[in-house]
Order: sequence, then structure tokens, then C-alpha cells
Amino acid sequence: MLTGLYAALCALLILALSLRIVALRRRLRVGLGDGGDAGLSRAIRAQANAIEYVPLLLVMLLVAENNGAETWFLHACGAGLVIARVLHAVGLSGSAGTSFGRFWGTLATWLILLGLSAQLIWRFVQAQSLI
Repeated sequence: MLTGLYAALCALLILALSLRIVALRRRLRVGLGDGGDAGLSRAIRAQANAIEYVPLLLVMLLVAENNGAETWFLHACGAGLVIARVLHAVGLSGSAGTSFGRFWGTLATWLILLGLSAQLIWRFVQAQSLI
């Protein structure tokens, strides 16, 4: 149930990123690809990057929720994911180079991935009575 909230928020973010691509393509009259436009290329990558990370992290969040992870941990990971992906999208949309949003969005995404991985492995080990 809790994961559904963060799935919905991430879906809205991806929709917003998709609508931005559509608007840029219409304005630039580009039917497919980026037409050589750097801004459209960054918009496409911002959306694609979210699509690369969000599904895996939401699956991991759902498994952690179903395994009985603490509510505070689930909210920290879910809210952190949404914030990280917004930061990354804003940072990448503004610059192809290093930016505050891109750096911190990526770092936060990776830390959430690491935290969920550790939590899921720990729960598995506990369930197997290996500890």
C-alpha cells in the first residue's frame, strides 16, 4: 500500500518528463530522436534515466514492504527516490555537464539502491536463520 504512493508519484514525474519531450518535439518539429537539439537530447535522457532506475527501485521497495520493513525506512526510501529523481531530472535538463541536481540526484538514487539491497539481503539472511 505504501509503495503505491511512491509508484504514483514516480509515474507523475515520468509523465511530466514525457510531456516535456512531446512539447519540445512539437516546438522543434522533430518526429523521432532529438533532431540534433541538445535540449531535446537532455530531456530524452532525463526521462530515460528515470525509467532505467524507477522500476527496479519500486520493485525493491514493494518487496521490502511485503517483508515487513519499518515504515520509516520505506518512507525514507520512497520519498528519497522521488526527490532524487526530480533533482536528477532538473539537473540534467539544465546542463549536460556536472550540476547540483544531477550529482545529488544520482548519489541519492544509488544510496537508496544500496540501502534497499542491504535491507533485502539482511531480511533474507534472517529468514534463513543464518544469523
